[in-house]
Parts: sequence; structure tokens; C-alpha cells
Amino acid sequence: MATGHHILAIDQGTTSSPAIVFDKAGDMIASAQQEFPQIYPASGWVEHDPEAIWETTLKVCREALAKAEARGAQVSAIGITNQRETTLLWDRDTGKAVHNAIVWQDRRTAEYCASLKDMGHEPGITRKTGLILDPYFSATKLHWLLHNVPGARERAQRGELAFGTVDSFLLWRLTKGRVHATDATNASRTLLFNIHSQQWDRSLLALFDVPAAVLPEVKDSAAEFGETDPEWFGRPIPILGIAGDQQAALVGQACFEPGMVKSTYGTGCFALLNTGTTPVASRNRLLTTVAYRCNGRTVYALEGSIFVAGAAVQWLRDGLGLIRSAAETETIRTALTERLTDLRAEYHQTISEIAEAQRDRLTDSAGDDQADTGTKTFEREQELTLANNLRERIDQVERALDRLDDGQYGWCERCGNAIPVERLAAFPSATLCVSCKQLEERR
Repeated sequence: MATGHHILAIDQGTTSSPAIVFDKAGDMIASAQQEFPQIYPASGWVEHDPEAIWETTLKVCREALAKAEARGAQVSAIGITNQRETTLLWDRDTGKAVHNAIVWQDRRTAEYCASLKDMGHEPGITRKTGLILDPYFSATKLHWLLHNVPGARERAQRGELAFGTVDSFLLWRLTKGRVHATDATNASRTLLFNIHSQQWDRSLLALFDVPAAVLPEVKDSAAEFGETDPEWFGRPIPILGIAGDQQAALVGQACFEPGMVKSTYGTGCFALLNTGTTPVASRNRLLTTVAYRCNGRTVYALEGSIFVAGAAVQWLRDGLGLIRSAAETETIRTALTERLTDLRAEYHQTISEIAEAQRDRLTDSAGDDQADTGTKTFEREQELTLANNLRERIDQVERALDRLDDGQYGWCERCGNAIPVERLAAFPSATLCVSCKQLEERR
């Protein structure tokens, strides 16, 4: 039986909402996870349904708690980690969002960012926030919501609307609107938070035309964030920690000393380097960000990001329909690697046979002046053609290995060739290249 005090960790991510119950030793006692849909209203736009975020989070929390309690565990506190930068704006009275959440991957504000850069604002923004002027961060997303949702700017000015990243939205829902707060790590990803003074910056609010009335309170990463309403889990449970997902991973990997670095892989790939209590400015456009803040002490990090990793696998599954599950990518890659090994062996065997044949000819040529040179030339050309064809097949498979993960190439299940995805077609029982599909249809 799992007795004693336990922690429920909410790990609300970009493509799914997991919840895990841990014991004091850090061992996992119970877990639950549910994916939710991605919304792509236009090229470069990515949104989430706020209700899907909430409903999947609530469902997996209840499921994980039920599993843990069935084993005798008693959950004493909740911690929240979340996809960062994703921006929500909601009604303070109803808790309903005025628009879908604009996801961190969304690029709709690229032109707005470019115009601010042209006006020379980026250096000042970077000095205060440690970030670059990019659609990735929350401020330009919030600006878009305030100026594109009818009446939002005026309602925000009157204090009727609340802004937050996903952690803040979940905290609001879990406490039934009693707490509107975030932590320093999430605040540091908004382009509105001065990481040196650890406060919302008035000049940045003015630049992005964001009313201060919409902002959450910024707390330490380990702090009292209120209690869940008894309706959700049958009793109030204190919420005692919040951190953005990459900073939470830094802590989870125990990178507490300056110079320690973590690199983790999920929807994207992120590396964070602990720089201690001193914010270090990068000369190569890495981000300076808050790693965590506890007892009023701020620790900083340098961060490098690759936006697309697991997201490409999900796109292969849900967008292109080339795979039925994420696990199939490993099977495909293994098959590609094995085919490449076989082709290389066949290529080297052919080259060896050609070399051996050439040696035999040289040995025989001294006593065979009347040999049919035309026939021998033809044979050599055939052998070289075979070797070149094999070399091309090897090159093709190597390119497929490089491009498979970003969805440019797929694998024909009949002829075994690596084929550009636009030339692959789904057949009832297999994914085939166009040629194989046509042959199958003729049958």
C-alpha cells in the first residue's frame, strides 16, 4: 500500500494533459494522460480550445487521484507545470475565455514583431526581459487578442477580463476564480516582465498596449497559490508550486548549481543552463530567463529552443495519416536503417566482385590478345551501372533517414522505397507509392 503524503503533479502540455501522483521519494504512484485536438485556423496559426485544456486536465487529475487513493495514498498538495507562453484571455465573472488559446507555436504576430523591430524596440526589450522580439512570447499574442476580439480592449481596461498563461488559467479554474496568479518563470516568458526588478514593466505594458488590470500576481515558484474548490476533488487540496515546463524540467533534473544543463525532448527540444543568481546575456541570441524563484531568491538560466520535435510525429499521424501511432516511427526508422545496412553490404559486395573480375581480366589479357574487347567493355559497363544504381539507392535511403522525422519522406510498404510524401497514397491495407498503388488498382 502507498501510504503517507503524496503530491499530484499537473503537467499540462501542448498536445496532451498528463497528471502524476508522486510519493516523498519521487516514485510515481499513479498517472493518467489524455490528448486534445490542435486547431490550425490559418497557415502559421495554432490554437487550443480552453475548455479542452480544462476538461482534460480535470479528468486526468481525478483519474490519477482515484488510482492513488485506491492504493492508500493521501495527496497533500498539487504542483502545476505547463506549456509556456500560450496565451488566454477570459471573463472574470464567468471564467470563460473570449477566444481560443493562442499557442506558443503560433506565428500570426510576425508582422507586428517586425514592425516593432524596425522601430528599434528589440534591444530595450531584450535588456529588460532577456528575450528576443518574437511571436513565440505572450505579449504580441495578448495584443492581438485585445485588438481583434470585439470589445476586448475596452473590457480589459475596465478590469472585466483576466490574462494568463495556461498555469494561471488552470489556477483560476481550480480555485473557482479566487486566485489570479502566476509564478516568476511563466511571467518571464511574456515580454512584459522585467527579470531584473522581478515586476511587470510599465513601459513594456505601454509598448504592447496591455492594461495592467488584466495581469496576474507574480509569486515565487514555490508558494501558496490557494486551494482547489471542493467540487473538483471532493475536498480542498493546496496548490503549492507552479513553474513553466522547461524550468520544471531543469529542477526535475536537479540542475541547481551554476553550469548544470538539461536538455529534454517533447513537443519541441529545449536546453537550459543554470547561470545562478546572475542573468547572463547571450551573444548568440540564446534567451536569458528565470530558472526558478524560491524565498524571493531568483535563479536564472540561458535557454536554446527547437520548436518542432514530437510535434512532427503528431503531424505525421494526425495531419498526413502516414502512421497510426507515434510508436510506428521507431519501426519505420529501424526498417530504414536495416535496409541501408543491407544496401551497403550489397554495394560493397558488388564492388568487390567488379574488382575481382578486373584482376582476372588483367591476368588473362597477357595471353589473350584476340579477346573480344567490345564484349568486355559492355560487361564492365553493366557492372558499373549496377554499382551506381546501388549507390543511388543507398543515397536515397540515407536522405530518407535524414528527412523522415520532418515528414518529407515516407516508406512504401510494397516496393520498400523511400518516397516523398506527396507521392505516397493511402490504400486500404497499406501506404503505397503512386506506382505501387496503380499496380494494386489494376489487380
